[in-house]
Amino acid sequence: MPGYTVAIVGRPNVGKSTFFNRLLEQRKAIVDDQSGVTRDRQYGVAEWTGKTFNVIDTGGFVDRSHDVFEKEIRKQVLIALEEADALIFMTDTSTGITDLDEAMADLLRRSTKPVYLAVNKVDNPQRMLEAAEFYSLGFENVFYLSAASGSGTGELLDAVVAAIPEDRQAGDDNDDVPKFAIIGQPNVGKSSLLNALVGQERTIVSDVAGTTRDTIHTHYNLFQKEFILIDTAGIRRKQKVHEDLEFYSVIRAIKAMDEADVCFLLLDAEKGITAQDLSIFSLAARKGKGIVVLVNKWDLVANKATNTARDYEKQLKERLAPFTDVPVLFISAKEKTRIYQAMEKGLQVVENRKRKIPTSQLNEVMLKAIAAYHPPVVRGNPVSIKYVTQLPTVVPSFAFFCNYPDDVKTPYRNYLENKLRESFDFSGVPVRIFFRKK
Repeated sequence: MPGYTVAIVGRPNVGKSTFFNRLLEQRKAIVDDQSGVTRDRQYGVAEWTGKTFNVIDTGGFVDRSHDVFEKEIRKQVLIALEEADALIFMTDTSTGITDLDEAMADLLRRSTKPVYLAVNKVDNPQRMLEAAEFYSLGFENVFYLSAASGSGTGELLDAVVAAIPEDRQAGDDNDDVPKFAIIGQPNVGKSSLLNALVGQERTIVSDVAGTTRDTIHTHYNLFQKEFILIDTAGIRRKQKVHEDLEFYSVIRAIKAMDEADVCFLLLDAEKGITAQDLSIFSLAARKGKGIVVLVNKWDLVANKATNTARDYEKQLKERLAPFTDVPVLFISAKEKTRIYQAMEKGLQVVENRKRKIPTSQLNEVMLKAIAAYHPPVVRGNPVSIKYVTQLPTVVPSFAFFCNYPDDVKTPYRNYLENKLRESFDFSGVPVRIFFRKK
């Protein structure tokens, strides 16, 4: 089941991004921002009172280089209405109701999905009085808040999470047949890869229409291998505009990611990895999904010297740091080069993600690594780690029991993760490390 997705819509400068950043802030403790992620992230996972959901800031998709026309924003609203499960409509009390707000309200009122009207910048009693006019827009869920200070955001989030069905958390599906999602930018060859894989009609056992109208689930059963491919390539090209395509593909990728065990991030060999690809990569890692990077159209990269692939992979991994333990394959969907190898790799990553390490073995290996390089002394306190165990979670997670859990810093955490990866095969899988009081 794909996770629950909430889109934030509204005209420019009403505070959508401020509110969006505040939502993701809640997760800072758990989610370190990985390097290489662009600062103005347009999507992420938010958590409130134990429920998680995907959040999309539509403002990030409107081209800032020209004046934003009503038409552009209208398109964003229509896509959000079609693709998201709920919408937060941001307005600004300091400017009052504008024509553009009226136009957007008109579209949103027709929706059968929950719409929450957020009246922003209500930060003093005078503004509280002025905000009352927004009731005239005709929405029953109206919230006064200040995204900058955070006041009032709790009530809005309570209402949003109350509507999330139990089975629609932005989390995991535990099914026996591995699910692979093919994700990546438009035109990198996602459809070609799918067609190359399931080219023989007999390999398709059944076509299950996906949850969104264009996410196609293909049940693949061949050479004693069985998995479900989730293709996100079905972007209807109604709008030829670049931003809309990007917005569509991002929403699709996020939905597919929630359902998948392993994500195949498809890159165009000639273009390399873009900021958007890095954002998608780090989101998949934060969601604890297995990842395989496929560099497509490798046949088109001219004058390949013997070590081109090696150099290319090295540069690619520098961009993906710190999570570099990821399989990278150079394929050509058109020529069908190494595409079956890619699927083998995906199945291997599924196994790595399920790997459970006996506690005795884990302690034997990791306590040696800790003895070889002790955690740094913090404020005169030597940190002593006595015991390690793997937690019963879907994503490989390890608890290290020690006397000062809050004092262990990121470099040492990275050292432990690298040692885990050296000793046990977690290639392509995010590993989570927690420090607990013993």
